Amino acid sequence: MEEKDVIQALGALAQGIRLQVFRALVVAGPQGLTPGALSEALGVAPNTLSFHLKELLHANLISQERDGRFLIYRAAFDQMNALITYLTAHCCEGPVCQRSSRSDPHNLTTMHSTPRNVLFICTGNSARSILAEALLRHLGGERFIAYSAGSQPVGAVHPMALNILRELHLPTEGLRSKSWHEFTQAEAPVIDFIFTVCDSAAGETCPIWPGQPISAHWGVADPAAVTGDEHLRHRAFLDTALTLKRRIELMLALPLHKLDALALTHELHNIGQS
Repeated sequence: MEEKDVIQALGALAQGIRLQVFRALVVAGPQGLTPGALSEALGVAPNTLSFHLKELLHANLISQERDGRFLIYRAAFDQMNALITYLTAHCCEGPVCQRSSRSDPHNLTTMHSTPRNVLFICTGNSARSILAEALLRHLGGERFIAYSAGSQPVGAVHPMALNILRELHLPTEGLRSKSWHEFTQAEAPVIDFIFTVCDSAAGETCPIWPGQPISAHWGVADPAAVTGDEHLRHRAFLDTALTLKRRIELMLALPLHKLDALALTHELHNIGQS
């Protein structure tokens, strides 16, 4: 990446709405978002949004693709990675940065020795994010501390989610439906990883999380939306649990202490597509 491209990219991001748009597209991952979804999620008027999308396109930070009647916008991860690489290589050399990296409490090189906090997010925080929290509690051992929350929590855990966890012989004590704002408070644990497990939560404007956690979208179909007899609904919840279990196992198999934040983000996004 050349210096002129870096200046253009940083200039494009040095504006509040454009930064929010770019962050929303990064969180959305490879599937991207339509202008309508972005406008609704960010509360930005369509004509204003169109202007800022053009600026981000001009800086090559996002891409645009037509899918039938819709335009799909996606974050240009290659360009984002190139920008981070440039800043790391040219703006963060010498002993000051080296000392900062060693003393950073979120440095991934200490991942193997320090438990990391993981937050699973869904809109209602009643099924998918609850299942993921319970699964990581069990599978993560002492390496991770799992939490879950919702942007619009329903206030109760879905009974069938609890039944599935019991069938899998996993404890359900302490599981509750709660707001993601609990994790923005001063006394809240610093979150290291955030996974959105439903599409609606991925499109919403997230709070400002302390500690700048690594995030990825692990969207799963909502089992609570499945209609039919009890067998079909049970199957939907079980399939959801097994999908999340497999993704968590893939994450746990990563050499976390050997990957930098950029490489780890890429790997976690890939797991979300599996």
